[in-house]
Amino acid sequence: MSLIAEAPSFLQVFSDGTVVRTDHRAAACSATSKDVTIDPSKPITARVFLPSAAAPPAPLPVLLYFHGGGFCIGSTTWLGYHVFLENRSAASGAIILSVNYRLAPENKLPVAYDDCFAALQWLNTADLSRVFLAGDSAGGNIAHNVAIKLVGEKNTKISIKGIIPIHPYFGSEARTELEAEAGSVEEVKMNDMFWKLSLPDGKDRDFHSCNFERAEVEWGLFPATAVFVARMDFLKERGVMYEDYLKKKGVKNVRLHEAEEEKHVFHVWNPNSDAAVLLQNQIINFMQSF
Repeated sequence: MSLIAEAPSFLQVFSDGTVVRTDHRAAACSATSKDVTIDPSKPITARVFLPSAAAPPAPLPVLLYFHGGGFCIGSTTWLGYHVFLENRSAASGAIILSVNYRLAPENKLPVAYDDCFAALQWLNTADLSRVFLAGDSAGGNIAHNVAIKLVGEKNTKISIKGIIPIHPYFGSEARTELEAEAGSVEEVKMNDMFWKLSLPDGKDRDFHSCNFERAEVEWGLFPATAVFVARMDFLKERGVMYEDYLKKKGVKNVRLHEAEEEKHVFHVWNPNSDAAVLLQNQIINFMQSF
C-alpha cells in the first residue's frame, strides 16, 4: 500500500483506496447553534446558527453556507467556520445553515452539489423569501453550481436572492498568469491534486463544474452575485475572471470585493480579525440590499 496523494496535516490517500483525514480543531455546538440531519441515508448533516438577539421583523434572511477544502476536506465543526458563522448570524440577524456535504475522493462530484442542493430543498418546507447561498474556496464553487442547478429546475418553487462566492475555487486546463508563476508551483500542485481527487473519472479541469465558461445555463436567470477575492491569493485571478464573465453574460447585480493584504480563506484561520469583520459586514450589506 503506497501513498498516492497528500495534503500535509489534513489528508492522505493510499493506493488501496484508504483515505485518512487528520482530526482538526473542532467546536461544539453553542447556545445559539445546533446540529441537524438533512438526510440520514447519505448522510448529509448541517449546523444551524440562530441569532441570539431579539428577532428583527420577519422574515429572517436565511444563508446556506458551504465550507471549503478542495471538496476533499473541511467540516462544519472546524473552529474557524463555527466562530465566523456564529459571529455573522449574530451581527446580521440571519439564520445560517452550514452544510456537511460528502467528501471526495470517496464521493466524487457531483455528489457535493447534489448534497448541498438537497439541503436547499430541505429548507423549502418553510416560508422562505430571502435565501442566499455562500461558501469559500470549494464552497464558493458549490454555491455557483447549486445556483446553476436551481436555474435548470423548471418546476421548482425554490428561489434565491443571491450567491456569495468567497475566494471561489475554479480552474481550467489553461493556466492563469498567477498560476504560471514560479512562486505558485506548490499551490498549483495542491489544487491540481484536489481536482484530480474530486472530478468525475475521465474528466479534466475543463469540466463544466471546474471551468465556469463551459457551463450551459440561462444566464439571464442567474442570481445576483457578490464575489470576494483576496489580493495575496493566487486564485484571485479566477475570482476576477468569474465576476467579469458573469457581467458579460448579462447577469444583473454582480459585485467584486477585494481584501487587501490577505490570503486565501483568511476568515477561516482568523475569524475574529479586522479583515474577517470587514468581510462579514460586506456580506451583510449585500444581503440587506434585497
